[in-house]
This record gives sequence, C-alpha cells and structure tokens, in this order.
Amino acid sequence: MFALADVNSFYASCEKVFRPDLRARAVVVLSNNDGCVIARSAEAKRLNIKMGMPWFQLKDMRFSEKVVIFSSNYELYASLSNRVMSCLEELSPRVEQYSIDEMFLDIRGIDNCTEFETFGRQLREHVFACTRLTIGVGMGPTKTLAKSAQWASKEWPQFDGVLALTTANTRRTEKLLSLQPVEELWGVGRRIAKKLNTLGITTALELARTNPAFIRKNFSVVLERTVRELNGESCIALEEAPPAKQQIVCSRSFGQRITTLEEMRQAICQYAERAAEKLRGERQFCRHISVFIKSSPFAINEPYYGNVATEKLLTPTQDTRDVIAAAVRALERIWQDDHRYAKAGVMLNDFSATGVAQLNLFDEQQPRPNSAELMKVLDGINHSGLGQIWFAGRGIAPEWKMKREMLSPAYTTRWKEIPVASIC
Repeated sequence: MFALADVNSFYASCEKVFRPDLRARAVVVLSNNDGCVIARSAEAKRLNIKMGMPWFQLKDMRFSEKVVIFSSNYELYASLSNRVMSCLEELSPRVEQYSIDEMFLDIRGIDNCTEFETFGRQLREHVFACTRLTIGVGMGPTKTLAKSAQWASKEWPQFDGVLALTTANTRRTEKLLSLQPVEELWGVGRRIAKKLNTLGITTALELARTNPAFIRKNFSVVLERTVRELNGESCIALEEAPPAKQQIVCSRSFGQRITTLEEMRQAICQYAERAAEKLRGERQFCRHISVFIKSSPFAINEPYYGNVATEKLLTPTQDTRDVIAAAVRALERIWQDDHRYAKAGVMLNDFSATGVAQLNLFDEQQPRPNSAELMKVLDGINHSGLGQIWFAGRGIAPEWKMKREMLSPAYTTRWKEIPVASIC
C-alpha cells in the first residue's frame, strides 16, 4: 500500500502560517516578476480567480471581499516544505518526496496496527501540529490509485481529507474512478486526454477497462502502466533515492528588458553561479555549458530574436569560475545589439561523477589548484545564514533583477525577519 500526502494550496497556505489575520481571507501568489497567478487559497478559488490569470488583469478586478496578493517567496516555501517532509518521515520508514508539497509513503503493514484512514488522520494531525499546514492523504495499492484517492479527498469534503482505496473494497475504487475525469489522472495531460476522449474514454474507470495492449500500441508504455496501476497492479516502485540529474537549468525572466551586453553579462554570471552551486549539491561535474537569450515573442513592433550557444570543456568541472568563464564566452558568440531581451538562462549538461579526464599533452588550460577546497568554503559561507559571497561579475543591485513587489518576510530563514509575538 502507498499513501500520498499533499499540502492543500501549498504556496498560499505558507503565506497564512505566520499571518493569523489571513486564515479566512482569499490569498493569491504570483509567479516570478509578479506575472500571473500560480497559487490560490480555497477562499480565492471560490471567488473564481483562475490559475494563470495575469496580475495586470487581476489588480483591476473587483471582488465581494478583499484579495491579498503575494509575490513568490520560494525561500519560505522550501523551508516549510522541509518541515512537512520531516514530519512525514517520522511516521513512515520508507518515503519518496515527489514534489515540493507531495510525498509518497510506504504504508504496508499499517493495517495490522490500525485502520488505514485512522493512520491518515494521524498524519494530518501530526503535520498540522508541527507546521500549521493541512495535508490531504490518499491511499491505494498502487501509486496511481493513491494519487486518485488523494484527488478525491480534496474534491469531496465528506472524506475530511483522508481516503483509502483497498483491495477489500473494490466497489469504492470503481465508484471513485467512474467519477474521476480522465484528464485528472496522474500522468495524463490535456493532449493525451483529448485523444482519449475522441475514443470515448472520458473517465478513469473507462481507461482502466481498456485493453493495455491497445493503449501501448496507440499511446505509450507509460500510459499502459497507468492502466495496469488502475487495476491494482503496482508498476511504479517507491524511489527512496532520487535519480541523478541529467541537466541543470537556471533561468529567469527579467524585471525589465535588458538592452546592453554588460547587463546581460551580469545576468549570465549570476545564473552560472547558481547553476554551479546546484551542480556541487548534486556532487557532479559537467563538460557542457550552454547559454540562451531571447526577446519577448509577444512584443508589438519588435523583431524577435532568440539563440543558444554551447561551450565544451576539455576537463569536467564544478568550479564556479570555470562555469562563468564558459558561459560568458558562449554569450558573446550569440549576443546581438538592438534587441530588448526578456529572458536568459544557463544550462549544464554532460555530467560525470568525478572531475577526472584524459588531458591532452598540448592543453593550455590546466585544472585549477585547490578548486574543491575553495568551492567548499564558498558554499559553506553562503549556506551559513551569516552572509553571502558572490562574484563581482554579477554586479550590485542590478535594475533587471526579478520583480517581487509584494514579497512576504523570510519568517524561517532570516534572523531579522523572525516573527515577533506581542502579549497584550
């Protein structure tokens, strides 16, 4: 048996944790650069605020109650996510973090001690007591059924956030799947759902009753696994150790358009710095560093330009200095004046577990001495919470930095922003 624990309206709920005055208020969280809606509280959903709605439209709308808007505070969300996952790990020996607000748990044998749904309620109570965040819990003999149960636990309030689909109660499973639209299934997107609908498959139950061989022939082996999982055959195991990344991408849209090479060089330097830090976190070395830049395809009366360039290193590296140097060289190959650039990014590829490579007799660039020790000191300072060190190439307070005009405090990651309680 698997359980899936998912925090309800995670980003919006995080903003409410340290703001008791917002507990019953409509809260909306915006994307990078305060672009569009990416998270809504239950109260905001009742006001018919849609996901993806642009901020410039939302701010001019009038609602029956006040809507509180926040910029994305990813530092806060990551901190509270770690706390939620730690709470869940305390009650289950084998877990797999699926996303920032979701975790699969192995709950085999729990029914020898207590009922599955009783255990689900214990999970909810424990997480709420530690974090003041509410989770929904779905359980099933496969990951896909657990995901469907979790969807139903939110969809119908009579389940009170906890639902178990067991092999002993197949009628409940069939009833739920008959009510679940096929596009709401885990692993079925809009494009696949549209094709399934043309074949007369509109619900999860209809997909479950379709011949797996037919699905594999006309779709993919991935969707075939979904069909088998809906029928109780576990095809997707718990991944206790996440697989090594094959690529690292660090990119952002700019708060305002970039028009000069120096500003773009600063942005690329910052993204390369962050990408190299992630690379060391994965304990990997890379040989390919790519840079892309592009203007906005939606700008009126402006020619669109986008391009990408890649630098291949002779020796794998995880040194920020090497990554920055290669990224800047790639940028200079594709830069064009007379464009207003809206987005840029750095991509790292071709990973290896060590920095060892066969050197050429005539190589001019040798590996940097004491590179690992220097990067360890750099990361140690930056992760200490006491201060930050960065490379001068990224500039100081650039005008193009990400727009976050409605950012909430970093309640859990900055000493100066720890909430203060007053006793009246």
